[in-house]
Amino acid sequence: MKFPEILAPAGDKNSFLAALAAGADAVYCGLKIFSARMEAENFSMEDLAGLAKLAKKRKVKVYVAFNSLIKETELEKVLRILSKLVEYVDPDALIIQDLSMIPLARKAGFKKEFHLSTLGNLTFPAGLQTMPPLGFKRIVLPREFTIDEIKEMALNTPADIGLEIFIHGALCYSVSGRCYWSSWFGGKSALRGRCVQPCRRIYEQKGISKRHFSCMDFSADVLAKILKQIPKITALKIEGRKKSPHYVYYTVKAYRLLRDAPEKKKEALAYLDYALGREFTHYQLLPQRMMNPLDHESETGSGLFAGRVQNPPAPFFTAREALLPSDLLRIGSEEDSFHDIQRVTRAVPKKGSFYLSKSSRFKIKVGTPVYIIDRRGPELESEIRLLEDELNALERISVRPVDPEEKTAPARRAGKKAALPRGIMLMRGRQKSSHWTGDTGIWISSQDYSIPPSAGTWLWLDPVLFPGEEKKCADYIAGAVKKGVKHFVLNSIWQISFFKSLKHLNIWAGPFCNIANSMTVNLLKQHGFSGAVVSPELDQETLMALPGRSELPLGLVIYGNWPLGISRIMSKDLDIDKAFISPKGETAWISKHSHNYYIFPNWPLDLTAKKEILTKAGFSLFVHMHEPIPKGVHMKDRPGLWNWSLKLL
Repeated sequence: MKFPEILAPAGDKNSFLAALAAGADAVYCGLKIFSARMEAENFSMEDLAGLAKLAKKRKVKVYVAFNSLIKETELEKVLRILSKLVEYVDPDALIIQDLSMIPLARKAGFKKEFHLSTLGNLTFPAGLQTMPPLGFKRIVLPREFTIDEIKEMALNTPADIGLEIFIHGALCYSVSGRCYWSSWFGGKSALRGRCVQPCRRIYEQKGISKRHFSCMDFSADVLAKILKQIPKITALKIEGRKKSPHYVYYTVKAYRLLRDAPEKKKEALAYLDYALGREFTHYQLLPQRMMNPLDHESETGSGLFAGRVQNPPAPFFTAREALLPSDLLRIGSEEDSFHDIQRVTRAVPKKGSFYLSKSSRFKIKVGTPVYIIDRRGPELESEIRLLEDELNALERISVRPVDPEEKTAPARRAGKKAALPRGIMLMRGRQKSSHWTGDTGIWISSQDYSIPPSAGTWLWLDPVLFPGEEKKCADYIAGAVKKGVKHFVLNSIWQISFFKSLKHLNIWAGPFCNIANSMTVNLLKQHGFSGAVVSPELDQETLMALPGRSELPLGLVIYGNWPLGISRIMSKDLDIDKAFISPKGETAWISKHSHNYYIFPNWPLDLTAKKEILTKAGFSLFVHMHEPIPKGVHMKDRPGLWNWSLKLL
């Protein structure tokens, strides 16, 4: 039996070398742009070219995460970068979420594998059948799955497709590809790799202030023995492109042992304890013993907990772990005014005292946690030095510009008369505003799929659909089609698999498909879609450019309650449909729909003042999304322009 590969993260050169030193089978990394981890140091083309050459010499695969959303104005730039990547790095696979990357990479001469990022949000078995025609060879599954759900996906995976599962690392509160929190609250999109991690902050409800949405880390640890035996799993993935070389080295060593020599689990677990991560949880892997990663009393700060600050006039802490010279310490959390990073300059034994810098006097609070966030033990230091020597001995690759032969931006459509603008009021259940004269849309999961469909209604599929709900959803769609329903909005592209025939149907890609460029729109046309509602995260420049270059009619959410995020979990300390408050005074609430939790801010997305110019640009469908507002939640009168003028940072 061939075991799945151990796939290691690398956010900088030393982490890449640490992965090689620990015996990773493959390494995934990103360039300095167009990566879902833009806060990591990442790689220049020249640096990555050399490291990839070293990896191939050692028979280690290199995957490049090019998993950012691509805006319309960036298509040419992406093609040029891909052309250089193919010429000088020649990665074994590209990890992507934006479908435009497939034709772009092919134009650049890329002939190897495409892997669908977890941001692509393929969460149900039927969707796997759509993968081969698009060109995917591997799917990265959500972290929210149970072992039973992973097995169900494996049973339905086409012959030439592999599955990749996360086995260790940080957990996001929201389902990947369904988090807009950073964009709403900070103007920096997680789908563009700029997440400011608002879920890690302290929020208040009912007078209780805590990190209600901050998750513990995930660790499959001893369950790797079961996971490696599931057919179709080709990779066990460690999260952590923002983590230190120390973390990469010890997590890879741990999971190599857990995969290859499970009888040495004690040694492997000791490595994991030493990897400087957060407190671990199995999350939902074991369906009979699910663990909510929000149920914790720890700080959920990244790093190895080292102690708590005492005596603010001359602050120090008693070390719970021996401190080594060059250890990097984080004091407090980023939102603390006294937050600081300090380096250890001398060895401190376990239970010894470490005194903080004099600048911390009287500023720091008693009990502030201290974490070891980086460490260069002598073993790792020695191995990295040897690999650096080997890297330097290789012939240096000089990267020069590569001009692709073909241009990417489609010509503007000519001679096609724009359709008259149409409106949809999207509701939960059968509610309808008395003054609304346009079309009506309903979420088909409302009231547990019990609302009878009517022929003129637009039926909207949920943006997150897990395996247990697939049959109910598919049966509802089949029944609706028999009753003459023609209008469907899919909020995951892979939901097209629910339709046996597209003839006479009006199938639109919904706003949760995160469509940001015309190349993706035109690819959807080839696969049977009738139109597309583009991502509401987009800026004005991108929105204005899209209709003229797209081969399908386009829509936009112009008003309504857009969620901060969608999750499978909720803190036991929070109440549904009750307001909670952010550190900056923003108010939001949680509603449960079907099996998922939606977080909504108390001000709507509102581009209604821009409708005239959007219509002139060529948009023909305008969606109004309405959610029931809970009693006690007061909607705020504030601009809801979102990223209209922010350029989707």
